Amino acid sequence: MKLLLTGFTPFAGETINPALEAVKHVKPEIAGMEIVKLEVPTVFGESVRLVAEAIEREQPDFVLSVGQAGGRAAVTPERVAINVDDARIPDNAGQQPIDVPIFADGENAYFATLPVKAMTDAIRNAGLPSALSNTAGTYVCNHLMYGVLYYLHQNHKSIKAGFIHVPYIPEQTADKPGVPSMPLDDIVRALEAAIAAIPAHETDIKTAYGREC
Repeated sequence: MKLLLTGFTPFAGETINPALEAVKHVKPEIAGMEIVKLEVPTVFGESVRLVAEAIEREQPDFVLSVGQAGGRAAVTPERVAINVDDARIPDNAGQQPIDVPIFADGENAYFATLPVKAMTDAIRNAGLPSALSNTAGTYVCNHLMYGVLYYLHQNHKSIKAGFIHVPYIPEQTADKPGVPSMPLDDIVRALEAAIAAIPAHETDIKTAYGREC
């Protein structure tokens, strides 16, 4: 088996992106799966195109994309991506779409096809904070998650895919008092735990991770 693992380049004036740095350090083989890594630009459109090309080239069984969610204190697998780009800040190519569908012929939303609850449990069982997220935002992270799931759906591929957000690492928060962070080594361990849970669960576990509000 093979898993395509992607990480975004730094954006918004940052010199580092913990998603990409963690992806670089993930083991090359986990739970019998070959891990193929891909650096993805934080750019609308281009990010989806490059991952789609990698899917055709590598023919993976699974795709897991990783992004930075500054301000979150836990590693958060994403449940759903929505069909809208609404960028508070420009991407790395200067694009700033506002209230624009990602794909006009796409569904309003696509749910992750990876076992996101099992992944959340696996991270927690590794002794690290994790929570299931119901919003991937409306920036390039959501754009890529939606775009990959749209591509797989449109091309009738059985590849399972999803997205996971990681917190800042400590060096990013030196000038951000009170903003949570997580050591890079812990983020790497969290990703490896989540990845190991993927082939172990053909269907997701029935654990209550819902929220009242």
